Amino acid sequence: MGKFKLTAALMLSSFSSMLWASDISGLWKNIDDKTGSSKAVLEIRQESNGTYTAKIIKVTPRPGYTPKETCVNCPSPYTNKPILGLDVLTGLKPSGENNYAGGKILDPLSGKLYSTKAKLSPNGKRITLRGYVGVSALGRSQTWIRQD
Repeated sequence: MGKFKLTAALMLSSFSSMLWASDISGLWKNIDDKTGSSKAVLEIRQESNGTYTAKIIKVTPRPGYTPKETCVNCPSPYTNKPILGLDVLTGLKPSGENNYAGGKILDPLSGKLYSTKAKLSPNGKRITLRGYVGVSALGRSQTWIRQD
């Protein structure tokens, strides 16, 4: 009887945490935290396991900057892959009301891979992603704006 109650409680708690999180699937424009300009348009999709993945579908040209075409300094399996079409955000999962955690995000310009958490704004129009190594206090945040 005790195992049944524990299993039911765990199932209910994981189900209810999924209900609190909004669907973040769709098109998003990222805003660089250093320059304030957009570097790309990304498409977030929900995978069959409930996690979210984002791929670059358009590189945004900026004055005085020639975008890289491939992920040169990136770890495997990203090494030398075209940046356009690259899945740069993987494994992001709901972790409460409009919160997401457990993801990994790749910076294709530096080749660095970061742990990621995110928070969706109450109106669903902006998502703030926090990339970090170790503890989130030692990371960087970036805002993405919904395009659709």
